[in-house]
Amino acid sequence: MSGVEHRYEVTARRQIWSGRIFSVVSDDVTMPGGGEATRDYVRHVGAVAVVALDDAGQVVLIRQYRHPVGRHLWELPAGLMDVGGEDLAAAALRELAEEADLTAARVDVLVDLHSSPGFSDEVVRVFLARELAEVPAEQRHDRHDEEADLQVVRVDLDEAVRMVLAGEITNASCVAGLLAAARARETGFTELRRPEAPLPR
Repeated sequence: MSGVEHRYEVTARRQIWSGRIFSVVSDDVTMPGGGEATRDYVRHVGAVAVVALDDAGQVVLIRQYRHPVGRHLWELPAGLMDVGGEDLAAAALRELAEEADLTAARVDVLVDLHSSPGFSDEVVRVFLARELAEVPAEQRHDRHDEEADLQVVRVDLDEAVRMVLAGEITNASCVAGLLAAARARETGFTELRRPEAPLPR
């Protein structure tokens, strides 16, 4: 690669809307060759997701209704990074317990992704959870709203990858996590990052 990258500087920012999970802002940004352009985008709190892989080589998938697309999608146990100061791995384990009634003795970073950088700054960290165990029945999370309709299944990792390539799984973090898990298994899980590895900036 050659040349010097242009430094895109924000000269003005206007907040269009603000909510608990995300806000919408409008930035004036300097462009290469002079001039400015306006860019509207979503500022998001971020999220975590978990590929839970059991000793039989199966992964946990969740089927959940997503209103923006108007249908149920196959997904990973996942949730928002909306608890101030919460460790990301701890957040992932919390979501695994709440959505799949599972705990994990081993957690590693599998992959990080910018889910839709054309209009959002959301970063999703996908963990690989192994050495799974069931949450005792009396300690299980009481699910509400869309979560009350969750379908939780275990699928062989190879079958889950087939579902991705067949277009049956389209959720971005689920696609990335499953493909990364298959690659990690091929390499004997030697390329995984530690749970506390810094997020991409």
